[in-house]
Amino acid sequence: MPKPMTECNPAEDESKSPRIIWKAGKFCWDLDDMALVMAILNVTPDSFSDGGLHLDPVNTLAAARRFIEEGANILDVGGESTRPGAAEVGSEDEILRVIPVIKKLVSNEIVAVSIDTSKAEVAAAGLAAGATIVNDVTGLKDPAMIDVCAGSNCGIVVMHMQGNPRTMQKSPTYEDVVSEIGSFFEERFETLVSAGIGSERIVFDPGIGFGKSLSHNLELLNRVEDYRVHDRPILMGLSRKSLIGQLLGDPEMSRREFSTQALTAFSRQRGAMIHRVHQVREAVQVLRMTEAVLGN
Repeated sequence: MPKPMTECNPAEDESKSPRIIWKAGKFCWDLDDMALVMAILNVTPDSFSDGGLHLDPVNTLAAARRFIEEGANILDVGGESTRPGAAEVGSEDEILRVIPVIKKLVSNEIVAVSIDTSKAEVAAAGLAAGATIVNDVTGLKDPAMIDVCAGSNCGIVVMHMQGNPRTMQKSPTYEDVVSEIGSFFEERFETLVSAGIGSERIVFDPGIGFGKSLSHNLELLNRVEDYRVHDRPILMGLSRKSLIGQLLGDPEMSRREFSTQALTAFSRQRGAMIHRVHQVREAVQVLRMTEAVLGN
């Protein structure tokens, strides 16, 4: 699996193109050849796939150990569901859910810990507890979140979402979904860099299923390079998404894993270099096999 480098110098050979680097606190990954796996660790009662599974601290830590053994590079800890129609969670409750978990996980030197939140105060608490990545489904639209991230050396995942989790799937509309998301990423990049955030800390997520129809999602899967900006990496969150049920005519969540891995392989071939997943071992194997075929 891709190990974080102790030193990060993308310009070692000036005769070659700069390598794709993602910096997140003490972690630094070279993403030219091998994709990363971000394991989903939701400490929530109502997340769409694993809600309630990790509320018990014993279960949470056991799952984290398993994800690490199976090859995860990042553990993404979230305390509020962002599924369509999910209820809002207050900052205090979210902090109470995630901070004890983060403190238990950060002692591991092999994997990074990410805080999955759209609230600046929760992100600040997560970073103070030792997380090195902020994963924000609202794309850091809150200026306070930008301030929190600018005041640290964390990695940042900027996701696109039309609307909010309560309303996002009510007739999402775009004139051109690819160009609109590309423009959003360009604006976010310029805003974050202007705020003092190094470009090598930023990755982008098109937000599959977040304010998109089935046709929007399929176009975004096919055209990764068309909305990628400034050569920054793209993160894909495809695991068990509803688009699979729509395409296969099968609403049963438990039967989406094989299709998830097919989409993981496809999106890696299209250039996505970070994959947010529920099933780590399967994703790692699919990515390594895809990369072998691609000649990486």
